[in-house]
Amino acid sequence: MYFLTEMEHKLLIHKLLPTAREVGVNPELRGWNWHQAPLKPYYDEKLPMYAVCSKYCPVDRDVFLSQVKKAKPDISYEVTLGKILHGVVSDALQSAISGESVDFESWWGRIRWEGLVGDRAVLKDKAKSVWDYVSDLCRARSLQVGSEQPYMGRRDMLATSMPFLVEHKISGELLGLSGLLSLDCYDYLHSIMFDFKADNKREQWHRLSPVGYSIVFESVHEVPIDVCCIQYVSFRDGRLIASKDLFFANNDLRSWWLEERDRKIEIIAQKKDPGVPNSCSESCIYRRSCRGE
Repeated sequence: MYFLTEMEHKLLIHKLLPTAREVGVNPELRGWNWHQAPLKPYYDEKLPMYAVCSKYCPVDRDVFLSQVKKAKPDISYEVTLGKILHGVVSDALQSAISGESVDFESWWGRIRWEGLVGDRAVLKDKAKSVWDYVSDLCRARSLQVGSEQPYMGRRDMLATSMPFLVEHKISGELLGLSGLLSLDCYDYLHSIMFDFKADNKREQWHRLSPVGYSIVFESVHEVPIDVCCIQYVSFRDGRLIASKDLFFANNDLRSWWLEERDRKIEIIAQKKDPGVPNSCSESCIYRRSCRGE
């Protein structure tokens, strides 16, 4: 998970990075310019990253309900699966990176099930397959690097073979976001911002999240990030399917993220109800609150 395949590495080296160098990013859209327009927020309110990047509601009423009305979401099976698999990937990776030995059964036994739904046996099978997949990838990669550099120390070998900041805590306050953000994963050797999705359907707006985290990372650490990636995980006929959407975090995507932030932070600041949309996504966790069902 988060390791680039040979084809993905070719795409990075021969297409995305050359494009990023040739086209570039408007300096005004780099996170370190958070103190001036267009990055500087118009209001003092803070909102979570998921509120900025979610596009389940066509009129953004989910933002009004969650952030202004403090409505409680309805956790679905898809949300439960996403939470569990997100935890599996991050904890299995962090276990491998730290060199600690954590077995899946002990990890599974620590899950808090309050508010989660779904057949636990089915969820466990899927979680176990992802845990094994991540663990095997980490083991193979560390063995490869260790065999190529026999005089490398263990700490250096782990940092080189798995160059990931996982669940890195960072503040988004400079950009009008929560001060308690967590990056899914940042590859510090390739400078790629990753976002994890337990989904089998790609949406263009999924790209907003890693782009947003890239801008936040730039605002705090002043390190440019030009490439983002969404790691998708799904299941088909009992098989684990993993794929990536690797892309250039260009001006258009950065501007789109800013438009989403500005519109949604205005909803919160002005307590402005956008009204009930004509149609609702079945995936919206505020559907019942919105329609009074």
